[in-house]
Amino acid sequence: MRVYLVRHGAPEGFETQRFIGHLDVPLSPRGEAQAAAVARRLAGVPLAAVYTSDLQRTRRTAEILAAPHALAPIEVPALREFAMGDWEGLTAGEIRERDAAAFAEWMARVGEFQFPAGENLVQVAERVWPAFERIVAGHPAAAIAVVAHGGSNRAILCRALGMPLARILALGQDYAAVSVLERHGQGWRLDALNEDAGAP
Repeated sequence: MRVYLVRHGAPEGFETQRFIGHLDVPLSPRGEAQAAAVARRLAGVPLAAVYTSDLQRTRRTAEILAAPHALAPIEVPALREFAMGDWEGLTAGEIRERDAAAFAEWMARVGEFQFPAGENLVQVAERVWPAFERIVAGHPAAAIAVVAHGGSNRAILCRALGMPLARILALGQDYAAVSVLERHGQGWRLDALNEDAGAP
C-alpha cells in the first residue's frame, strides 16, 4: 500500500505568512497552479481514492488532484490543521507584539505548546492519526492520496515513522509538496519527503 500525502496549495494571502489554522481561506491563483502540477505528477498513479480535510484550501487541491482519476474526494474533518486559537489570522510579528513570552515558548517547546484557545501537538496527533489509520485500513493493497495541512501531515509522518512529536519541524511540508509512505508489514517506510511537483 502507498499513501501520497499532499499538502494543499498556497492559500490566498500566503505571502503575509499569517497563522491560518482553522480559518477557511481559499486557494490563491498560485495554489491552483500548484495543485494542477500535483495532479500532473500523480496522473499516472492508479489511485483508488482521494481523501481531504474539510477546509476549502484542501478540498480544492483534492478536487484538482482527483479529476484525472474521475474520483470524488472524501472529506475527513479530523485531517484539519492545528486549531491555532487566538493566533489565527495574525503574523508572527503581531503575535510577538501581543505576547512575546508565549511566542518564545512556542519556538522553544513546539512539541508541547498549547495555542491560546487552540490545540497542542499531542491533541492534533490524537485526532489525525486515528483518522489516518481508518483511511488506510479501507485500502490494504492500493494507492491513495491524502490531502491535508502542514501540521496534520507532519503529525502523520511523525507517528508513521516513530519520531517524537517534538521533532515535527524537521519534516518539511511546503505548499503542494508530496510525501510518499509505503506500508511494510505493520510499519511504514518513507519513500519521498516534501517533493516539489514542479509548479510554475
